[in-house]
Amino acid sequence: NSEQIERILKELIGAWSLKKAGYERRVVPSTCTHCYTIRDFCEDHPEGRFIVATGSHVVAVIEGNYLDTWDSGDEIPVYYWEAKNGIQ
Repeated sequence: NSEQIERILKELIGAWSLKKAGYERRVVPSTCTHCYTIRDFCEDHPEGRFIVATGSHVVAVIEGNYLDTWDSGDEIPVYYWEAKNGIQ
């Protein structure tokens, strides 16, 4: 929901970068650049916290669910940041 998104974004604001905040950047494999979606990413990552980037948008993914202000499940992810070190 939008309250969760706002809370997560507020936590990230003020951090020098996602890396400094404990996130690691990874590239989404380009085996099918037009058929792998945010929804697919969620199915492949049922646990953890991620910031997933498309070409022009970012989406929060928490425990296999994407959180956004609109239904971005069909967007194509390019890379993502994964929370490490027990980030909640």
